[in-house]
Order: sequence, then structure tokens, then C-alpha cells
Amino acid sequence: MGSTDLHGNLFNWDYYLNREFDDYAHNDVGLAKISTLVNDVRSAVGRHRTLLLDAGDTIQGTPLAYYYAKVEPITRGAHVHPMAAAMNAIGYNAAALGNHEFNYGLAVLRTFERQLDFPLLAANALDVGTGLPAFPPYVVKTLWRTGGAPLRVGVLGLTNPGIAVWDRAHVDGVLTFPGLVEQALHWVPEIRRKSDLVIVVAHSGADLSSSLGDQVPFPENCAELLAETVPGIDAILVGHAHVEIPSRFVTNKVTGRPVLLTEPLYWGKRLSVMEFDLRHDEHWELAGARSSVLSSASVREDPRIVRLLRHDHERVVSYVNARVGTCASAMSAARSRFEDTPALRFINHVQALEVAKSTSLPVLSLCAPFNRAAAIPAGEVSIRDVAGLYIFDNTLVGVRMTAGQVRDLLEESARYFRQVPAGPVAAADVSADVPDYNFDIAYGLTAPLTYDIDISRPVGSRIADLRFGGVEVPDSFEFAVAVNNYRQAGGGDFPHIAAAPVLHNQQQEIRQLLIDWVKAAGVLDPATFAGADWRLVAGGEPVVVSTNE
Repeated sequence: MGSTDLHGNLFNWDYYLNREFDDYAHNDVGLAKISTLVNDVRSAVGRHRTLLLDAGDTIQGTPLAYYYAKVEPITRGAHVHPMAAAMNAIGYNAAALGNHEFNYGLAVLRTFERQLDFPLLAANALDVGTGLPAFPPYVVKTLWRTGGAPLRVGVLGLTNPGIAVWDRAHVDGVLTFPGLVEQALHWVPEIRRKSDLVIVVAHSGADLSSSLGDQVPFPENCAELLAETVPGIDAILVGHAHVEIPSRFVTNKVTGRPVLLTEPLYWGKRLSVMEFDLRHDEHWELAGARSSVLSSASVREDPRIVRLLRHDHERVVSYVNARVGTCASAMSAARSRFEDTPALRFINHVQALEVAKSTSLPVLSLCAPFNRAAAIPAGEVSIRDVAGLYIFDNTLVGVRMTAGQVRDLLEESARYFRQVPAGPVAAADVSADVPDYNFDIAYGLTAPLTYDIDISRPVGSRIADLRFGGVEVPDSFEFAVAVNNYRQAGGGDFPHIAAAPVLHNQQQEIRQLLIDWVKAAGVLDPATFAGADWRLVAGGEPVVVSTNE
């Protein structure tokens, strides 16, 4: 059995909306529901015939994850991380490291590792000093068949090489992250000699792709390539890509044998179940394999997990519902992908204010519409209201860039849209296959940075009428640009920004800066942030995008 990309989801709860989680497909989330699915499988086939694995990204992604990393951090030694406590109670056997395990630094990660009753695996996270794996590369678990020979299952863990870019501040000079295929070629033969069945747990998407460009010489997503290239693998539990793969077979080009791949949907929405038919003569042989996914929406939360961790959950609920100020009128991010909104301008304004303290250059800011559902109501404002605008645990960085470089960056951002001749258009018809977090919107602090995105033009020539304070600026004109650490580290492979000189980096969490601003101001008034500095146009004419949000 396998889960992946749990991202701090313990219970079926939405901390930002303060109610049970629900989405358009009526999925449920959380380890408490995964536990029930696991119990059902173990009851059906016998616990001694099962293993339970996870493919990473466990301790970041919800206010619960943030709380036990930053507010009441597990590094103080007084508390076991709720995700560790739950996974121990459920009885996980091994897990691969995800890239988001590194977001809070190595001290938090190592503390989490010590709290687990099972190994965190990462064959391609190497110690810079020794060149050896800094975490266990694999584990061999022995399953005893009643009245027969023991079955030895080798589990190899692989993480994502993008960690070297995305969390450079935490790992640079400490760890290196070579490619998954390269490390698997080294380790699988050793594991094969010790095992009857070899399963890889890989925090890397199935389809070959990368958002890293040429920043690292290894692909971000390559689980299929792994299956094709490395002989001796029987199955791969896939993670990182946040897509559902109930079952997929890939033929290994060396052996000609099929390799089973599966990826359960993220946040505990699904549990993958891999089944292996084995026969034993002088040794075990794999006769067949299959997989499926089980939906957590079909079961209740395991009451044992609920009882064990209810108080940890309630601490977080109390924290996120604490009042920090008031809002003069409702403010929503629902249309921030298609028009300039006070919600995104508020984020950009706060980012720009901080960077302005470190420079005399004119300041721009960039941010993306992370959460389409984000909305701050009129009246009292809580931590969860503000936090909903910024759901990632990013820190603020200021860099020096020229106007020409900013234009190039905005051209890359404009890839977010499909090329369409005119409006009005539906959101589904104009949105390309680009994540929302890779659509950066620009803002000028002391003067507006105005520009059009002309979606009738091809990619690379869409930014029109770029002006600062109403005046065209030469390409050599310099700005200080406020961005998050993910973008500054090269996330999304945007041009120029990773190489730009750093002007400001005080490890300030952007979400906390927003919360602190509201606390200090007392009142958040969307009218203060009203404006239309950028427009979506086609042939110079404004485009209206219709949405169901």
C-alpha cells in the first residue's frame, strides 16, 4: 500500500475555511482516513502479507504542518510531530523523502526523522563531505508466509534533485542531489541480491518533465524513465506530480519485463494498493502484478487516530482562528489570474515595503495567485483568513534586475495563457497547462508598473506597453524586485532571476509578514489596494474572462 504528498493533512479538515474539507469532486483528505483504508486492506489479506509505504512531502502544506515547525516547533523537544505520531500509529514501514521535507531546514527534518518508527529513505541525498547517502538509501523488509519461505522485499527511496534549487538556502554546501536513474543504477543491483521483490519509492512524477531548465543536470520527473532504464525493479510508487495513476506498466528496455507504476492522489485523497502474485520453488518468482487506488471519501476517519491527535489538531484550530484585525470590505482572490485585484496587490505591497528597507532602488514586487479560493470577509479577520492568501511557506528575497530582464520574466509568466484571437473567453479556454504558482504578477511600490498581456500574440511577444510611472523605461534601468525564495532559487525556470544579485534576504516568511501587517494596521481596506496596473488584452482590446468561481 502507498500514499504520497500528504502535505500535513492529518484530518479531513480545511484550516483556511474552518470546516470539513471538500472540493469540486467531493474528495476527502487526511491520514485518519488513510488509516481506515489501510486497516480494511490488512483485514482482507492479513497484515503479515502487507507493507505500507509513502513517497514523500509529508511535513509541509497545511497550518498544522506550519504550527509544529514554527509556532510550537518539534525541535524544542516537547512534542512529537502529529504526522509522525499518526504514521507510527498506522504502522508505516518506510517512506521516501520529498522535496518539501527540507522547507523548514535540516534541524526540523532530522527531528522528524528521529520521531519516526520507520526509515526515511533517500539514496540520492548525499553528504557533501563524504559523498555517501545522508539518509538510508534502502531497507529490506521480511514478510513471513505462513508455512512457507520468508519473502524479502527491498524498498529503495529516491527524492527529487530539484531540492538543490528549491531549498538551496538549507542544503547548499551540506547535501547534493544526483539523479534518480543514476543512483538507482548503483543501488538496485545490491538490493536485488538481498531481495525477492524490489519496490522503488520515488518522489518524482511519472512523465519525463522538469521545471528546472538547465539549473541541474537531472530531470525533475522521471519515474517512467527509471522503470525503462534500470533493470531489476518490480514496481514504483510515484509521488511529487499530484496526479492519479491507478495502474501503469512500463517495459524495462534491458530485461523486457513489465514494471508496475502507481501514484495515489495527493493529501490522502487516495491510497494505492499494489498486489503481487508470487510463486516459490527454490526461490520466489514474480508471476503477476496489478494495482488500484482506493478513495478516502468512501470511509470514516479511524477513531483511534482521531483520539490520539485530536488535541494537536485543536491547538492549530485555535491558533488559526485568532483575531488579528478587521477588513473594511470583502476581498477575494478568485479573479486574480485574469485581472489586477486588491488581494494580490496587498501581497505585493507588503513584499515591496520590506525590500524597500534594504535598497534605494525603485522597488517592484512579484507574486502569484496561489489560492483561487482565498477570500477575506468583511469584519473580523483571523490568521487563517490572511494565511489563505499565501498558502506556501516561502520567504522573501529582494534581487536587482534591469527593466529588460523584468520584461523577459513577465514574458515567461505570460505562458500561463493560451493564444486566443479575442474575448470574451472562458477560463478553461484561455488557461494553458501551467500551474497558478508560475504566473507572476508585477507591482510597483512608489509608482505603478503598467503593462498589457496580449494573448492574441504568440508566447514570447505578449508583454506590451510596459511603463513605470507612466514612462517607458530603457532596458538598462535597474529595479529592486521582491520575490519569494522559490522563484529566486530558480523554481519555474524563469529567466535571469536565479543569477540576479541579492539585495535582501532576511529569511522572513511572507505569510507572517502579511499577518504582521494586518496586526499593525488594525484595518485592512481593499480600497487602499485598488488599481489596474496590468490588463489582459487581445489585439489591444481588453479581454473579459468568465469563470465559475
